[in-house]
Amino acid sequence: MSFSPPRHRRAPRRFPAALAGATVGALVAGLAALPARAESGTGTSLGTVARTAGDARFEPGPCPRTADPIPDLARARCGTLTVPENRSRHPRHKGRKITLAVAIIPAVATRPAPDPIVWFAGGPGDDAVSEIPMAVAGGLNRDRDVIFMSQRGTYSADPELTCRNVDEFAARSLGLVFGAPSTGRLHVQETRKCRDQLVRRGADLSAYNGTESSADYDALRKALGIRQWNVFGISYGTDLALQYMRLHPKGIRSVGIDGVLPPSLAGGAVTWKAAREGFDGIFTACAQQPACNTRYPNLKATFERLVVDLEAKPLTTTVTVPGQPEPVKVVVDGGLLVNWLTFASHLAAGVPRSIDELAHGNAQRIAEQYAGGKYSPQAIGRVSHGLVFGVFCREWTPFESEADVIRAGRRAFPSFPRSVLANAPLLSWMHADCRAWDVPPADRSIRQRTYSDIPTLVLSGGFDAQTAPSSGPYAARTLSRSTAVTVPYVAHVVFADSPCAQTITRSFFATPGAADTRCLAGLQPPVFEIGP
Repeated sequence: MSFSPPRHRRAPRRFPAALAGATVGALVAGLAALPARAESGTGTSLGTVARTAGDARFEPGPCPRTADPIPDLARARCGTLTVPENRSRHPRHKGRKITLAVAIIPAVATRPAPDPIVWFAGGPGDDAVSEIPMAVAGGLNRDRDVIFMSQRGTYSADPELTCRNVDEFAARSLGLVFGAPSTGRLHVQETRKCRDQLVRRGADLSAYNGTESSADYDALRKALGIRQWNVFGISYGTDLALQYMRLHPKGIRSVGIDGVLPPSLAGGAVTWKAAREGFDGIFTACAQQPACNTRYPNLKATFERLVVDLEAKPLTTTVTVPGQPEPVKVVVDGGLLVNWLTFASHLAAGVPRSIDELAHGNAQRIAEQYAGGKYSPQAIGRVSHGLVFGVFCREWTPFESEADVIRAGRRAFPSFPRSVLANAPLLSWMHADCRAWDVPPADRSIRQRTYSDIPTLVLSGGFDAQTAPSSGPYAARTLSRSTAVTVPYVAHVVFADSPCAQTITRSFFATPGAADTRCLAGLQPPVFEIGP
């Protein structure tokens, strides 16, 4: 499961993309003809010179294949970074190499700043190249080149460690009881099948993790000849950015993190905390809006009662899903309802009406949204499960027990039954999956907090039910030159949805430590839908 945000700013809000973690498609060949500009004191454009740096080599070349068209690649400078699959091996026996796609989107400005921005994608398991439209729509490349590199194992990397069977089961399982042990066994069976497929293809599954990815980005900076750059990470990319700051601080001018998941907290417990905070943000906003509060009183209590009641007695319905020849069966129980609201926070204006309809026996809106996401083309074959489980099973589950997750869930939602609390939102069956994945745990240092004086912008959304709004200030406390900002009324990854957040981000990279936050004063809550 992925923490991915929706992808395209100001495109129609697509719930499937929120559920799936979209990547991109179509081969783009050739290099765009672009004006030359200095690269670390040379007369060449960034990304046009082949260079070896230690055990890594950058080669200019065609832009990567993508799952969906990305017009901006037509003007990008592209290539590949080749690195060892597993750096922990003896230097004389490092084994096979892997290749990571690189795409550099040029700045709009005719005289761009000399320090580019490198983008750390969400997930884990999303392909950074797929997130180019989000970055460009938010104006991130207004004054600086922005560099996108596929994290190891993701869609445009070689090898790509995707597993369609896992995604297809996630869609088929809509017709099963969400938290039933029998559903869990089938889920883990597909995880084990994915593992076996990737091992047969020669992948060293222990090498797909945040430590290796951090080293990949350090190698990329050196291989591109960049003296100093800026980092912008979203969602899981904030976990990676905080690791990268701790392990490879040299050459970082500033860092932005949006939708913060600190490595010291990452796992199921903080995800329950996020759900509590994000849900309450929506419930409180409705209560403070007279029309919403009058039409949907006690929304929080209604939702929590529905979770309990539906877990005891699920409601089954069928919905029509684009691209599916037959109606899709959806079992709406307590676990599914929690997971639906986690993502529906991106569509907050319709949440009270959907909950109210469900309370009156009509599950169609909720079932259609959830099924549409699971069956979306963007949900099938795009996410790197090799990287997902590499992160989960090396860096998260070894340091948090299943009992820890249940206790955190009970603190957040005391009324929820154990069958719901056992599976934190977005992380269903994670510990069982990791027993099947069977990779060694990371060193305990992976859970260290990041202490740094690198200027850092820490962004959170008031409606974020995927990574807790409170995790931003938590991370900022050990970043001595940080600016922590919570953007109200916005869900996970505020840069994707909020023009104000985009303004703050651009101003920060222009002058780290002096972000322009004046736009926050004018923000208003959504106007909630009022049903008949």
